[in-house]
Amino acid sequence: MSGIKPLRRHPAAGYAVLMLGLVAIGVVYAAITGAGSAASAATPSGPSPQDIAQGKAIFANTCSSCHGMNAQGSSAGPSLVGVGAAAVDFQMSTGRMPGKDLDAQMPRKPVTFTTQQIHQVAAYISSLGGGPAIPSAAQVSPVGADLALGQQLFITDCAQCHNFAGAGGALTNGKSAPPLTHSTPTQIYEAMLTGPEAMPVFSDTTITPAQKRDIIAHITTVRAEPNPGGFSLGRVGPVTEGLVTFLGGIAILVFVAIWITMKRREA
Repeated sequence: MSGIKPLRRHPAAGYAVLMLGLVAIGVVYAAITGAGSAASAATPSGPSPQDIAQGKAIFANTCSSCHGMNAQGSSAGPSLVGVGAAAVDFQMSTGRMPGKDLDAQMPRKPVTFTTQQIHQVAAYISSLGGGPAIPSAAQVSPVGADLALGQQLFITDCAQCHNFAGAGGALTNGKSAPPLTHSTPTQIYEAMLTGPEAMPVFSDTTITPAQKRDIIAHITTVRAEPNPGGFSLGRVGPVTEGLVTFLGGIAILVFVAIWITMKRREA
């Protein structure tokens, strides 16, 4: 200890301590930034310039006649600037776009593009103004989801239009809520995120990503369940069930009336 005291009194001792402190801070900072770089390297990067260019070419050939050469919109189609990749993926993966006729609602049709081409067009539209991205496989996976909460959320926010079993239903002005029987988990997530046509937008602040996953798990579970009665009757609720019961009851009454009339004639 007696040998250290003279060193502590040396004029250069303060500078040495300061340098050691700076070196320690530099080592800690390098470790933190290195971990961040490794994490960012493991995260998938955005679309490449080649994908954006290819998407622009596809858009110019098949979409620009309605949405404009720069997706700015026209009298035949709305602007796509800022709608995001998720909206493009939903519309094209369900065959609703490209649309041929301007009807009250674009129906689901066979898809005319590959998944890669759809993602390229989505990348191009996203490059124009951002917007919601296409959800990842982990975001739409039903593994670990809360089915009970998903059922409650679906009944509260979705069943009024899509029916309790997701069979769809009629809306006003010639529109309808489409059935969810053929929708993929990604398409269901994208519909909630972007609100296509008459559907409202359920942002992540309204329905969180975890709750969206719960709703998807409920939908995919219900549509895979068997029909205990043997006939689904469209799964549109008491309307068809009551109609079948009414018509069946009328038919039974008619046959009973005919049988009674025949018996009286015989007598």
